[in-house]
Amino acid sequence: MAATGESLSTVDLHTHTTASDGVISPAELVELASQRGLRVLAVTDHDSTDGIDEAIAAGQRLGVTVIPGIELGTETEHGEVHLLGYFIDHRDPALQARLTEFREGRERRVARIVERLGELGMPIDLAEVQRLAAGGSIGRAHVARVMVAAGYVDSVDDAFARFLAFGRPAYVPRPRLTPREAVALVHQAGGAAVLAHPYTVADLDETLADLVDAGLDGLEVYYAIYSDEQRDALRDLADHYGLIPTGGSDYHGPGQQEGRELGTAPVPVETVERLRQAARRAR
Repeated sequence: MAATGESLSTVDLHTHTTASDGVISPAELVELASQRGLRVLAVTDHDSTDGIDEAIAAGQRLGVTVIPGIELGTETEHGEVHLLGYFIDHRDPALQARLTEFREGRERRVARIVERLGELGMPIDLAEVQRLAAGGSIGRAHVARVMVAAGYVDSVDDAFARFLAFGRPAYVPRPRLTPREAVALVHQAGGAAVLAHPYTVADLDETLADLVDAGLDGLEVYYAIYSDEQRDALRDLADHYGLIPTGGSDYHGPGQQEGRELGTAPVPVETVERLRQAARRAR
């Protein structure tokens, strides 16, 4: 059973904005965080840092510390693996060059997904998907929202579960970035690297051991929809490998994904300083 409840922490280290597949702007996200009593917020958009400066400016006005972050999508032969980066230099030229490549690959991928949905008898308009992305980092969540609007699926989660996730009929692989390469990219940008939502990783034990060897800094233990039992098991894994236990809501906006409301993951406050120190070591 997924963990639920009111805001349990003043820290949320996994959030998304309109710079990728969130539905509220960076400033709106920070304003909402302030209203909910959050004091530290990481903005971790998919393959994009475009919302960070706006979020930092809003945080300075509202008394919310904004951590520059990112979420990188990678793939192994067994499926997807997502890596989070914290305290990155979001203006790093080498990072930005890679992110430009990733976004161009995302655009090609989404166009192919739309084609595949048409072949499956669910035609949608690519232009509508692009409109939802509004110039941000386009992705499957934008496709899913158009599918919901067209009546093909009941929700974004339903779209992923039935059609868009790895192994589903409309899944299209992303341009290849390995998990180890993502860890290196985060470190090169001066950040701390964390494995996101570990229970989505098909071969967790093998992948985690490999990433620890590559210099992984943390594990997302306190993910909003994980049960207490799942968090306890992940905390044991983090302790075993000497990883920082991090966490966050994976918030994409109001009403977007069940159980992932802003601030509902009980992230320990000391996690922030541990990530900061890990990022300093990377530099």
